[in-house]
Amino acid sequence: MKLLVDTDAFCKLAAVGLLEEAVNLFGAELSDCGRLPALPHMLRRGRLRKKYGDATCDSLILIADPMPVIVQPGDAWLAPLTLLDAIDVGEAQIFASAAEHGFIVLSGDKRALRAVKDVAGIDYALRGRIVVLEAALIGLCDRLGPDDVRRRVRTLTAPDYMLNICFSTANSDPRNCLRSYFESLTAEVDPLVLWDPRAGGET
Repeated sequence: MKLLVDTDAFCKLAAVGLLEEAVNLFGAELSDCGRLPALPHMLRRGRLRKKYGDATCDSLILIADPMPVIVQPGDAWLAPLTLLDAIDVGEAQIFASAAEHGFIVLSGDKRALRAVKDVAGIDYALRGRIVVLEAALIGLCDRLGPDDVRRRVRTLTAPDYMLNICFSTANSDPRNCLRSYFESLTAEVDPLVLWDPRAGGET
C-alpha cells in the first residue's frame, strides 16, 4: 500500500474519471491505494447517494469494492486525532495510518486538515505527503492538459464551488485559480507541509 484516499477525494475524482490518473502521479495503481472500510456502504445509502445520485454511486461502488481497506493504525496517532471535534473517525484513521506507516494521503477534507495541524508532531510525520485536491488537479493539468481535465471535471453532477470557479470557461488556464486556492490553504494549515506539484513534492 502506497497511498490512502479519503472519501471526499475518492468521490470527486472517481466520479469524473480522474482517480486512477491522480494516483498514477505518485507511481501508484488503485490496487496500491487504501480506502475506508465503510466507503462502499456509504455509497449504497446516505448522504453520498443523495449528493451524487444513484447512477454515479453505483459506478463508484464498482471502483471502491476492489480497493484494499486502509491499514488500521495504533493508538499513538489515532488517540490525539480522535479527540478533535472537527475530524470524524474515518479521517482520523486515515491520517493516523499515514503518519504511522509513511503513506501518502489524497484528501479533499479541508476542515479535517485545519484540525490535524494542531496535533503535536504530526506536521513532521506527514511532511510533504498530504495531497489536497487542488494540488492533484494541478498535477493532472500538467500531465493531461488543462482542456482534458476541464472536460472531465465539468461532468461532475454534485455542486462544488472550487471546481466550478477554477474550471469555468472564464479561466483560460485553471491552474492559476487552483494555485491561488492551494496557496491559501497552505497558509491555513501551517505547520503542515502539503505536497506541492510545482516543487516536485517531498514524497
